[in-house]
Amino acid sequence: MLSDLLSRNRDWSAQQTSQDPAYFIRLAAQQAPEFFWIGCSDSRVPANVVAGLDPGEVFVHRNVANVVHSSDMNLLSALEFAVEALAVREIIVCGHYGCGGVKAATETLPHGLADHWLEPIRRLARAYAVDLGREADMEHRRDRLAEFNVVEGVRRVAETPILQKAWAGGADLRVHGLIYGLKDGRLRDLDCSLGPGHFEGKTSQ
Repeated sequence: MLSDLLSRNRDWSAQQTSQDPAYFIRLAAQQAPEFFWIGCSDSRVPANVVAGLDPGEVFVHRNVANVVHSSDMNLLSALEFAVEALAVREIIVCGHYGCGGVKAATETLPHGLADHWLEPIRRLARAYAVDLGREADMEHRRDRLAEFNVVEGVRRVAETPILQKAWAGGADLRVHGLIYGLKDGRLRDLDCSLGPGHFEGKTSQ
């Protein structure tokens, strides 16, 4: 399997060079992405592929169920680097329908360390129990919960001292919430964007 992966890499590299001889030279010189993507680790949702972006156009952090933990130093370090060193203009929190992490958060079976990681989603499920109860079936309830998780992630990113500092310094930076459909390959805007002068549930224009 590893030899197949390396072979695919050689083919891809040769194809890119054939189409654009300076492609890798440009990539090696500098990365200047406009987007920072906080997404799910699910192998079916690679950020640059689903967004139609090339390597170098999006800086990415992924974890199980795209949860934004205020104590996640990995995420916070990536966020700080994206904002302060790369000067990204748009931060995207992206979940997806059919998320295995969201599914696990709604189950009673033990999932090891994942159960600790997914606790914020279980809290959301309790907080929005009435709204979720209006959905037709469990699949729709989980998809709705995935949306709530994205909206909560946008809010939590906006609350970080990193974003508050950037906005106080005049950065024209916005945080958006998107959800991806595995069944149709479409990204949907959840209309929960936050930017300079917008906070605590106010939608940026």
